[in-house]
Amino acid sequence: MNYITNANLKEADNEVFAIIEDELKRQTNHLEMIASENFTSPAVMEAMGSVFTNKYAEGYPYKRYYGGCEQADKVEQLAIDRACQIFGCKFANVQPHSGSQANGAVYAALLKAGDKILGMDLSHGGHLTHGSKPSFSGQNYSAFYYGVELDGRINYDKVEEIAKLVQPKIIVCGASAYAREIDFKRFRQIADSVGAILFADIAHIAGLVAAGEHQSPFPHAHIVTTTTHKTLRGPRGGMIMTNDEDIAKKINSAIFPGLQGGPLVHVIAAKAVAFKEILDPKWKDYAKQVKANARVLGEVLIKRGYDIVSGGTDNHLVLVSFLNKPFSGKDADAALGDAGITVNKNTVPGETRSPFITSGIRVGSPALTARGMKEKEFEIIANKICDVLDNIEDKELHKKINKEMEELASNFVIYSKSTY
Repeated sequence: MNYITNANLKEADNEVFAIIEDELKRQTNHLEMIASENFTSPAVMEAMGSVFTNKYAEGYPYKRYYGGCEQADKVEQLAIDRACQIFGCKFANVQPHSGSQANGAVYAALLKAGDKILGMDLSHGGHLTHGSKPSFSGQNYSAFYYGVELDGRINYDKVEEIAKLVQPKIIVCGASAYAREIDFKRFRQIADSVGAILFADIAHIAGLVAAGEHQSPFPHAHIVTTTTHKTLRGPRGGMIMTNDEDIAKKINSAIFPGLQGGPLVHVIAAKAVAFKEILDPKWKDYAKQVKANARVLGEVLIKRGYDIVSGGTDNHLVLVSFLNKPFSGKDADAALGDAGITVNKNTVPGETRSPFITSGIRVGSPALTARGMKEKEFEIIANKICDVLDNIEDKELHKKINKEMEELASNFVIYSKSTY
């Protein structure tokens, strides 16, 4: 069986087939270093493309509004049970279509319009759904923010000061561009001091948490959300977990019928497959390597004269600041793309440019680690990143490095039956 495309698609729609083939070439030949992206196993993709895509299953296992859900019940319950085993929690909702929808369900379940939330400032590493003004979370609720200090780290005493001043209903911890370990226990102490619900969004670090390579939000957080891709290497989707039965009931109602209709059973099946892979003891080796590779990445960039926010990393990413450079994050993103290295522009603490331009880039290790790359390869890649940035307008050099990176990538299998 062809794991990526098949003869049926080519015959039915050759245009889409060709586009998918080109995307496969891009993923294979380029170095994927966006911190929020990863490569699933072929088994996960097979489940995603399974006959479950044809099934409507509104409701929850054994409590459906449609007939013929016997197998949908089994696969969703399997995903739930495996999620609870991985994260050591009592309740899990695996139906959210995305991390943003999972977060929206938390607010819908536990807040009223206008209630106060305290989350991490977007430009300091937070996420749009943590109260950013362009997001529903900043429009429907009264949002306040904490950030990082000049050293690029969260000052928990400062967070507590803000919380006592604001008196939020929910405190959101977790980030999309923060390279240091998050102290969930300290956040719970802050939440308790003001009578707030602690909501942990671990979308970026969930794969590390699952391996014990980052502290767990349980038992500290009242409620936890995550995506099922990123460091978890599953299908694109979301999930909500808690140990509180009352909160679990409210969450279930918020997802269905509150925000979503029929769940994507084919995606839930793929989540179940990914969760089984995470329960394999080899997962810990993968997570350890993700951190080791990110650490090398940061060390080389610092050695080559680049400013890494917080001075290093404890997880899977580094955030590079160009506030002291003559070029922007957008410039760096484009130049590295020409060199066959895919990153994303990102705002940084002290940001002076618009979110469309930015003064930084976010660079991650999960996807290349999934391909089998280790410290040796990451040292080479980090130096090539610096070569591009040092010569950001040298198009010929970028082309040369692109060929070198394609050659490097060719030595590491992608979409094999076992990619970790």
